[in-house]
Amino acid sequence: MVDWHPEGLAYCITTSGSTGKPKAVGNSHKGLLNRLQWMQAEYGIGPGDRVLQKTPYGFDVSVWEFFWPLMTGACLVVAEPGAHRDPEALGRIIRDEGITTLHFVPSMLGAFAASGELPRCTSLRRIICSGEALPRELQDEVLQQTPARLYNLYGPTEAAIDVTFWACRAEEGQRSVPIGHAIANTRIHILDADLNPVPEGVSGELYIAGVNLARGYLGRPDLTADRFVPDPDGPTGSRMYRSGDLVRRRFDGAIEYLGRLDHQVKLRGLRIELGEIEAGLRSYPGVRDAVVLLREGRLVGYVAGDVQPDEAALKQHLSALVPDYMVPSRIVPLAALPLSVNGKLDRKALPEPDWESESRAEPEGETEQAIAQIWMDVLGLTRISRHDDFFALGGHSLMATRVASRLRQALAVELPLAALFESRTIAGLAALIDRHGRGDAAAELDAMSDLLDALELPE
Repeated sequence: MVDWHPEGLAYCITTSGSTGKPKAVGNSHKGLLNRLQWMQAEYGIGPGDRVLQKTPYGFDVSVWEFFWPLMTGACLVVAEPGAHRDPEALGRIIRDEGITTLHFVPSMLGAFAASGELPRCTSLRRIICSGEALPRELQDEVLQQTPARLYNLYGPTEAAIDVTFWACRAEEGQRSVPIGHAIANTRIHILDADLNPVPEGVSGELYIAGVNLARGYLGRPDLTADRFVPDPDGPTGSRMYRSGDLVRRRFDGAIEYLGRLDHQVKLRGLRIELGEIEAGLRSYPGVRDAVVLLREGRLVGYVAGDVQPDEAALKQHLSALVPDYMVPSRIVPLAALPLSVNGKLDRKALPEPDWESESRAEPEGETEQAIAQIWMDVLGLTRISRHDDFFALGGHSLMATRVASRLRQALAVELPLAALFESRTIAGLAALIDRHGRGDAAAELDAMSDLLDALELPE
């Protein structure tokens, strides 16, 4: 007999750890139930709605995607594996299944809007965004393309998915899209370093209190005590979560997200602890120290040691320790990491990586040259080699969707998105396209469709 109670463990999601070790967040039944009941009260779906479940189960959005329609009598539609990162596949599913409600990380919403699929998805009523900051330009573009309502939500894994919400609308003079107001039974505090409330318009750290708070980190009472602190404004024994996010409250009461306070970054909707990547780099033989930064939307690693390690070998070593999306696009060897006058690491003194390819084997033939031009446009490069690896140059799954779309237009060839993960060089992709053009590679292309299932790439 299961001893169910409101404080009991409902689900567990693992996030990246600040010391290089992942941490598991345990959320309670009451926190999840509050989140789902609030969502139904606010957005009110029912038997006439069809909700698309497309988020991988390792991310907490998948929890409401699955349970919300089941508890309200709506229809749950489960997307085919890999479809969450392919705009054309998503568009087809939305139209074929009559989807009314779905979630997007803003970066994937941008790719979907750019693909031309959004205006064709006339069944949509609600688009819910969370996972990273929603750019104002993207908000306006989406609102112009569809009559569906667009909502911007915010919340860490440590607080049952989301804790604030905002109904998007185009506003004159709007600088950013707010994360809005607290959901039901949730309190938001904006505090300074001394835990004093800051005035409206002044930035501070966002603290979360209420029934949505997680139980803590499984097996990590020290970390739980550090991040979940006493709430001075709540009932005796109540806690609040220190988010590490910098926000400010507008004069109309809405909250604006300003960025991260600590060493975590958000990349394509995924919160990444740079310390975990650095720990992996330091575990490579000969590496004394390492630091990882986010530059121009790409991860860059810097290593210092007794010998100059091979970049490809370092990436291979790291890929066995962290997910693919956490392997830096470039790893730069240095004789020593730069230090400031007070002996601390001087991140500003770290050199910019050379995004240009080191090998200069020029693209050959019309197909390779066409692919090269598309890659350079998407990656922001001026030179490229026919042997360069798309992902080693900083490409990622969202860029791959843009490349696939451009290839369809430029070469009139229909390639599955998996082809770009299998044939990562210009030479390899051109050879595949040429075979496809002659009609004898269809079986090879179809065989690749299962490849995305095994890829740990973010939405």
